[in-house]
Amino acid sequence: MSLTRILFSRSLFAAEKLTLFRRCSSQNGVNLSDPAVQVYLKNVMLEHEKLLIKLKRTPEEARRLFEIKPIVTALEQRITLYDNIENLKELSKKQSNEKDDEMKEMIKEEAQIYLKRMTEVDNELQSILLEPQLSDGGVLLEVTAGAGGQEAMLFARELFDMYELYAKYKNWEVCIVSLEESDIGGTRKASMFIDGHGVPELMKVEAGVHRVQRIPSTEKGGRIHTSTVSVAVLPKPTDVEANIPERDLVIETKRASGAGGQHVNTTDSAVRIIHTPTGTVVECQEDWLQ
Repeated sequence: MSLTRILFSRSLFAAEKLTLFRRCSSQNGVNLSDPAVQVYLKNVMLEHEKLLIKLKRTPEEARRLFEIKPIVTALEQRITLYDNIENLKELSKKQSNEKDDEMKEMIKEEAQIYLKRMTEVDNELQSILLEPQLSDGGVLLEVTAGAGGQEAMLFARELFDMYELYAKYKNWEVCIVSLEESDIGGTRKASMFIDGHGVPELMKVEAGVHRVQRIPSTEKGGRIHTSTVSVAVLPKPTDVEANIPERDLVIETKRASGAGGQHVNTTDSAVRIIHTPTGTVVECQEDWLQ
């Protein structure tokens, strides 16, 4: 029995996958009777069959096979349920002239069970189809301590370490760009590049202000403090070669600000570069922990 006969009542028309998300039912779910959806599901079945019989698969093909497997599993369940319902219909026709009411009732009850299960499978299929599509890419993650003083800096460090460990757990590439530490091990501001599959979609939801309410380790009176940390998730910029004439740069050395006592007052431990045509300023300084 063909997939077209089992799943679809209308002819199939060519459509891009994007159309799947534009044509939805009134319940904001995927309309499985839509021609665009039908084309997509049929193509997924064919793609799965081709990938499955390949003896050697590239990493991209193996990942694609893993992605479409849940869709194919749901479709196969629907096919089985459809066959069972069709068999019950044939059996019901044979029993139409019989007086066995008990058998007719059993057929009706079993058909209702299959129909209920088919509705559940359809809902599962809609959930799978509407899952966010993950892509390869990178982001620049910036963590900045907000209100709360030293406690906010400790919270910022915890978040930054958490994101780094999560990225390594996901086998993403991590490159720490900057890390400005406080005296007690917290972080004033830190940033890192993260690259890998699913990074843009999974990390963008972390952007915003994060808040924690707890008794800080620096609190002697046992009072609960509220601290905030700002997290920014920016698209990773592409590498661009730029030739900047040295005459356009003004390089200055100066005293660093912050902790460091006499060291920061007597040593040029900060550098500032100014790009005169645009007014862009870049600063870097080294803290001295006492």
